[in-house]
Amino acid sequence: MMKGFIELTSESQLDEIDSASRNGKGVLIYKHSTRCFISSMAQRRLSGLDTDEIPAYYLDLLRYRSVSNAIAEKYGVGHQSPQLLWIVDGKCVEHTSHEGVSSEVVDTWMEHASISNDRSGIVEYVGRRSD
Repeated sequence: MMKGFIELTSESQLDEIDSASRNGKGVLIYKHSTRCFISSMAQRRLSGLDTDEIPAYYLDLLRYRSVSNAIAEKYGVGHQSPQLLWIVDGKCVEHTSHEGVSSEVVDTWMEHASISNDRSGIVEYVGRRSD
């Protein structure tokens, strides 16, 4: 488990993630394999992530594969490991995998996106997909 990350262990938490993604800057989901060297490198590259600025969930793929499958289906993003998804307003607006997973990529996503949260509570994402 990573410091500051919320452990993702059940499909029911995806509703919680969708709800939280409508506030502020959205929510990150990091999918990690404890048996994969690339995942270990990605985890180190995420260590600089400020989880006070953007909530982040950690999914252990080996223990909770069914949750990973539910994420792929719900957000329309094929399974990869490691993988990082940015959820805004209940939708995956950016994602990356393997060597692309880092706190720097999150900074880049946020720099190139416009997120507004008007008084109605509606969050709007305007940006370009990175892939």
